[in-house]
Amino acid sequence: MEAKAILRTARIAPRKVQIVLDLIRGKDYELAMAIVKNTPKAASEYLEKLLKSAAANAENNHNMDKNNLYVSECFVCPGPIIKRIRPRAQGRAYRIYKRTSHITVVLKEKE
Repeated sequence: MEAKAILRTARIAPRKVQIVLDLIRGKDYELAMAIVKNTPKAASEYLEKLLKSAAANAENNHNMDKNNLYVSECFVCPGPIIKRIRPRAQGRAYRIYKRTSHITVVLKEKE
């Protein structure tokens, strides 16, 4: 049995989230939460809420024990890109890409 939590269109670039996801992949739930809370990255706030949500889904929807959970898979996919224009010299315009992410965390129970 597995419990999943998905965060769609988070306003953070996928490559920034990937750094923190690589740290928690395969770890126990409690250890993953400790890593996320003590990592000074912008993605940590999103991932902390997402881990809590996945654990709540496991506990309430699938009757899993919170102490036996581990992060079986976690990945990030690029979401829609918000495009903006920045005025530059001599009437030119540069594009600014504000990237978004779809973040998925899957928790499983140890056997």
